[in-house]
Amino acid sequence: MSFRQYQGIYPTILERVWVDQSAVVIGKCVLAEDVSIWPNVTLRGDVNKITVGARSNIQDGAVLHTTHDSDLTKGSQCIVGQEVTVGHNVVLHGCTIEDECLIGMGAVVLDHAVVQRQVLVGANSLVPSGKVLESGYLYLGSPVKKIRPLTEKERAFFKYSATHYVKLKNEYQASELVVSSLNELDADYSA
Repeated sequence: MSFRQYQGIYPTILERVWVDQSAVVIGKCVLAEDVSIWPNVTLRGDVNKITVGARSNIQDGAVLHTTHDSDLTKGSQCIVGQEVTVGHNVVLHGCTIEDECLIGMGAVVLDHAVVQRQVLVGANSLVPSGKVLESGYLYLGSPVKKIRPLTEKERAFFKYSATHYVKLKNEYQASELVVSSLNELDADYSA
């Protein structure tokens, strides 16, 4: 895993976080308890802050970045709430994702957009800059359109997914300890 400073600021990593070795976490990033960051993810907290809430998972190939303050643009942090599933190859740029959401594979959420609590954004959807997605709905398309209210089963899936990914990252952490121990044994025998 690669944790890097930017201008002397290092990421803040809380308890039981797992970050894959191929992921990169730079600068002003805060990863809360039980967060999992999967292969080839980039969190680039250079020009503003990135926060990932407890029990959220950022899946393979996702990119999280922010917007800086300038005379031309208002800066924006990238905020991911608790128990959020961010699918493979998602781009979150200077946006807010509230608690218990699922952002489908390949979706893009742009600056100053807000995805309210318990929203499902479908795969390959585009959430335009400044758009607010109302809580409790499925959104699809490029740009996204409100499709329908979520079913109870879909709402229950948010917590299920978060719990599943906490369990999965715990298994990865445990297997890395075993591999590390085996490597130490190999080193002892070859000496």
